[in-house]
Amino acid sequence: MYEQVSHSLLNDILDRLKPEIRKRDLRHFYTRLGGNFYAIYSLFHHLYGQRKDFDSQMVRLVEVMASQYIKRGDKLKELDTQRERNHNWFLSQEWVGMALYTDGFAGDLKGLKSRLGYLQELGINMIHLMPILECPQGASDGGYAVSDARNIDKRIGTLEDVRSLAAHMHQRNILLTLDVVVNHTSDEHAWAQQAREGDQKYQDYYYIFENRDVPDMFEETMPEIFPETAPGNFTFDEAMGKWVMTVFNSYQWDLNYSNPAVFIEMLDIILFWANQGADIVRLDAVAFLWKKIGTTCQNEREAHLILQLMKDCSQVTAPGVLFIAEAIVAPVEITKYFGEDAVIAKECEIAYNATYMALLWEAVATKNAKLLDQGIRSLPDKLDRATWLNYVRCHDDIGLGFDNADIVHAGYDPLAHRRFLVDYFTGSYDGSPARGQPFGRNEKTGDARISGSLASLAGLETALESGDESAIQRSIDVILLLHSMIMSFGGIPLLYYGDEIGTLNDCTFLEDANKAHDNRWMHRPRIDWEKADRRHQHGTVEQRIFEGLQKMIAVRKSTPAFADYNNRLLIETGNPHLFVFMRNNPFLPNSNVLVVGNFDAAPQSLTLSDLSNRGHFEYAQLQDLYSGESPTLFKDQLVIPPYRFYWLSHGGAY
Repeated sequence: MYEQVSHSLLNDILDRLKPEIRKRDLRHFYTRLGGNFYAIYSLFHHLYGQRKDFDSQMVRLVEVMASQYIKRGDKLKELDTQRERNHNWFLSQEWVGMALYTDGFAGDLKGLKSRLGYLQELGINMIHLMPILECPQGASDGGYAVSDARNIDKRIGTLEDVRSLAAHMHQRNILLTLDVVVNHTSDEHAWAQQAREGDQKYQDYYYIFENRDVPDMFEETMPEIFPETAPGNFTFDEAMGKWVMTVFNSYQWDLNYSNPAVFIEMLDIILFWANQGADIVRLDAVAFLWKKIGTTCQNEREAHLILQLMKDCSQVTAPGVLFIAEAIVAPVEITKYFGEDAVIAKECEIAYNATYMALLWEAVATKNAKLLDQGIRSLPDKLDRATWLNYVRCHDDIGLGFDNADIVHAGYDPLAHRRFLVDYFTGSYDGSPARGQPFGRNEKTGDARISGSLASLAGLETALESGDESAIQRSIDVILLLHSMIMSFGGIPLLYYGDEIGTLNDCTFLEDANKAHDNRWMHRPRIDWEKADRRHQHGTVEQRIFEGLQKMIAVRKSTPAFADYNNRLLIETGNPHLFVFMRNNPFLPNSNVLVVGNFDAAPQSLTLSDLSNRGHFEYAQLQDLYSGESPTLFKDQLVIPPYRFYWLSHGGAY
């Protein structure tokens, strides 16, 4: 379609908008709509152009964008303008995030507001509130089975509390991240209820079938997400007498994005939360948005087109808002959720670096970085205007989704190695100090994932029980080593609440019948604020971890080389226990930071001459930015103590 044709179509659509929209002063909106309309129309036509109601749905799409623009507050519009002028603002090294459950961290939103000082003390300036939307009790999937996408859990607070928190955070220069579950709703959502009552309009919002013929064809190629607790991908609904696609749980109905009305409804919801003050919207389960018989129904091209369309529409109404892709998929697929453009992220500006997380844990278990190094080398480059969320732990389990070819290249058998890792982190392997539990074990394939808190997986729980001070310090060193890797890798480090004070597994979830079947609740803690107060008591575990992270965050923020401009170079050292990479300051040549991590329980050495004089490290006085010390050298060899990391600069310049 020629751009001239698209402009003519745009004029026709604007003429058909509701009078209450047409009479408003929407100059900035119309400018952005004109700039993005060619892409928006092309994508919408590609997805839905074969439908008879295409024209009316296209008008409805523009009305939704315009209506939400009208509702957008002046301060949020000012932020939009600032971020348009500085469009790489989120690539800065100054951002450090934390993900938390509001009730577990502070009780409710008012409580969270009163605890912002604690987070700022640590250095956090981006907060991801785990799902706060209204969900049925007992069938919430941890907040991801949403029954009302425009209301929050009454136990957490009110919409006014969300707006007040967002405004308060913006005054402190803290970003707010909120979840929107885009793949499915609860079966208690109003759309699902009306579908149950026989309303064809809302039955078309989901994948609903009269019999098992079509579901059986889907099942031939679709994997099971929760084989233990929710086998299969379809559920028979007694009230309707029909089969519904339920990929995650029987009470979560998958939305049918081949219906444009679904896309428009979900875009409206995304923009609604942008207007409540969200700086970043985390789009949950994006890999599953398009279903096609004969496929796994994951990572389909149309899923990417839907995300591109969501981003283009958001750019018109709320251009200062970023998207996070929650796509925990194979390494080769992850970078596709940034988009196809050579530079600009046309889908989501941010994606979870699940591969890096899992590889870091693999290095802890094996005490070497062979697979870590190989896996990162195989990870496709990200776009220039996109970034990773790098994390050590999160609310979810740890999946071992490494590429089999990388495992073989590192010298392991894929099946045996994954079994070793599960055994190691669940404490079944002889000598392992880890205290995790297997999750999602598939008896058909032998696959399993791992639940557990960072501290318990790192051996702190075992060490505290034994009272072995050297083991306690060793586990603290592992915790700090892992965080040093996400702080320096390139992207936004995302801490998980409780990890900053060494929170252990919490097995009280077994006392709650609604949670007892899901051991991921063992690492979704309720913060013990008396324990947190011990961060001020010298020598306590809490003080050593909290202050270690606090110092790490401060150094990161003052190190421009840690900004994310694709300025990382992995370095082969010949020592399998070390993970080594160079970060350079793209705005100051020859101003580099050498990152070195030792994953072994014994000291290791790095021969500086092997760096081929990258960054002049062979000849300069080395300084560790984190400790401020000059590390031990023996002739031309740098000595790295067990489970230690260095952020090395030469001559103090970085």
